[in-house]
Amino acid sequence: MPPTATRTLGRASDIKKNLNRKRLAHRPRRRNRELTRERILATAYAEFSGRGYAGARIDQIARRSGANVRMIYHYFGGKDRLYVAVLEHGLQRLRFEEQDLVVSGMAPVPGLLKLFDFVFDHFASHPELVHLLSGENLQGGVFLRRSRQVPKMSFWTISIIGGLLERARPAAGAELPDPLQLYVTMVALSYFHISNAHTLSYLFRADLQSPRWLAARREHARALLEHHLRALLR
Repeated sequence: MPPTATRTLGRASDIKKNLNRKRLAHRPRRRNRELTRERILATAYAEFSGRGYAGARIDQIARRSGANVRMIYHYFGGKDRLYVAVLEHGLQRLRFEEQDLVVSGMAPVPGLLKLFDFVFDHFASHPELVHLLSGENLQGGVFLRRSRQVPKMSFWTISIIGGLLERARPAAGAELPDPLQLYVTMVALSYFHISNAHTLSYLFRADLQSPRWLAARREHARALLEHHLRALLR
């Protein structure tokens, strides 16, 4: 091989090695940035759900996440956008886990009950999401309206319910329920006792947050829904 070709190959090899070294050097930094962003988001999720939008403070989020205010503005652009990201994070987790359910091949009533079981259990294990949504409703949904992602994800759930209902045969004289109406009913049965647990517990001198009461609530709500569905569908 001519010396010129050898030198050219050598230079090409050196360039490739340098590029590989740069890529490897960038990976830890990129990973660290991702971890920092996730840590800020997780801390903000807890702060906003516990204190609401008005009560949460950026400096507190920075301190508790081990970041600084400048980094929060760099990743999220300020308190408003961070709050929107928190809302998206909570609802994305709900939607992604809904998408992991395998109900499309099931009979309509068992499939719908499986979806209800998931919705009920998800809100029960994520009361912070209930707090966030309750607070956002008090504000008129003004921040959630800024998200383009959440509405797109939400239509998937309605389409799954619609698919199950399309395979159902309505009972004599009955009409198939509207998928959105049915989903709102599932959420209402899964949500109200959590969002109002403190006031209801005081009013009726009962602990609505005790495991025993919650288990009874789940059984009662599921039986109501099943009775309704079996009266409508065959």
